[in-house]
Amino acid sequence: MSTAGKVITCKAAVAWEAGKPFCIEEVEVAPPRDHEVRIKIVATGVCRTDDHAVSTHFKEGLFPVILGHEGAGIVESVGPGVTQFKPGDKVIPLYIPECGKCKFCLCPKTNLCEKISKIKTAISDQDLMADNTSRFTCKGKQIYHFMGTSTFSQYTVCAETSVVKIDDTAPLDKVCLIGCGFSTGYGAALNTAKVEPGSTCAVFGLGGVGLSAVMGCKAAGATRIIGIDINKDKFPKALELGATECINPQDYSQPIQKVIAELTDGGVDFAIECIGLLDVMRAALECTTVGWGTCALVGVSLDDRGVAVDPFQLIMGRTLKATFFGGWKSKTYVPKLVADYLAKKFDLDGLITFTLPFDKINESFTLMREGKSIRTVLIF
Repeated sequence: MSTAGKVITCKAAVAWEAGKPFCIEEVEVAPPRDHEVRIKIVATGVCRTDDHAVSTHFKEGLFPVILGHEGAGIVESVGPGVTQFKPGDKVIPLYIPECGKCKFCLCPKTNLCEKISKIKTAISDQDLMADNTSRFTCKGKQIYHFMGTSTFSQYTVCAETSVVKIDDTAPLDKVCLIGCGFSTGYGAALNTAKVEPGSTCAVFGLGGVGLSAVMGCKAAGATRIIGIDINKDKFPKALELGATECINPQDYSQPIQKVIAELTDGGVDFAIECIGLLDVMRAALECTTVGWGTCALVGVSLDDRGVAVDPFQLIMGRTLKATFFGGWKSKTYVPKLVADYLAKKFDLDGLITFTLPFDKINESFTLMREGKSIRTVLIF
C-alpha cells in the first residue's frame, strides 16, 4: 500500500536535550510539501559535527532535534512542484544546498548557496523547513530538523535543493560518507588547498575527514604526506590510504610546527587542519613554508575565541584558507564523486570501521569519542 500523502510513523534517534544520550523513539513524519522530498534513509554515517550539535555548546532552544547529515536513501514520495525526483530514486541528502539560480550557485568561485549564505551558522540554522514548520513530531511535540537533512530518522523530509540523485548501483552504506566526511576532506586537498604534484603536505587529525584529506593529497600527486595525530592507532590506516609517514606531537618536546619545519627543510607546501582546535589551526599555518605555504582549515571549533594569527606569518607569503564541504557544489559534484567511487578512483570502504544497526547509535558515538572508529555507519 502506498504511503504517499500519508503520515509515516517510523524509528528515529531524538536528542531531547544537550549532553544526554539519544533516545530511539517512534516519530511521525509528515508528507512532503511544495518542492520537498520524503526519503527513506537506508544508511547514515556518524560525524563529529553531530557530536558537537548534541553538546552543551549547541544553540540554545534547538531541542528536541533529530540530527544526522551524512546519509543515503531512497525517495519515498515527492511534494507538489518536484520534477527532479521520483519514488525509487537513490539519493543523498545535502546539508549544503545548491539551488542553481542564485548568484552564489552561478559563480564558480564558491560552493555556497543563497539558501545558507546569509546564515551565521549553517550547522544550527537549517532547523525548520522553508515555511518555518517541522515535518517531525514525537509524543505530541514538534521536533526540529538539523542541517536540512536529519538522517538519524528512518524517513526524513528535505527541500529538493538539498537532495541529489545518484547512480542506482551505488551501495548506500558506503556512499553515504560522500554526504559529508569524505567530500569535505578530499575536497579540502583538491579544491581548497589545491595541492600540487610533487608537493609536501601535512594533515592534522587522522579521523574520517583527515584520512579523506590524505587521499586527496595523494590523488593530487603530493610526494610527501605527513599525518599528525595523538592516537597512534590511526597511523596504519593513514599509511594504507596514502600518508608517507605519521608523527605524534606527544613524542616531541617542542611545538609540532617546529618539528615539521625541521623535517621538511623549512615547512610543508600545504597543511590541512581537520580537528577544530584553535592551537592546532595555528600550528598548521605555522608549519607551512614561508613564501608560498598554504593552510586550509577544515575542523569546526566550538571555542568562542578566534584563531590567533600573527600577521607577519601572512606577510611572509603564507596563505590561510578554510573550506565548507570541501568546496564542492553539492548537486553538481556529489553524483560525480559517487561515479568516481564506483570506478574505484578512491577507497571509501577503508574509512568505515564499524557497520552497526541503527539502534546502536549511542554506542557509535562512544566509539567515536574514544577514538576507536574512523567512521561508523548505521543501518536501518
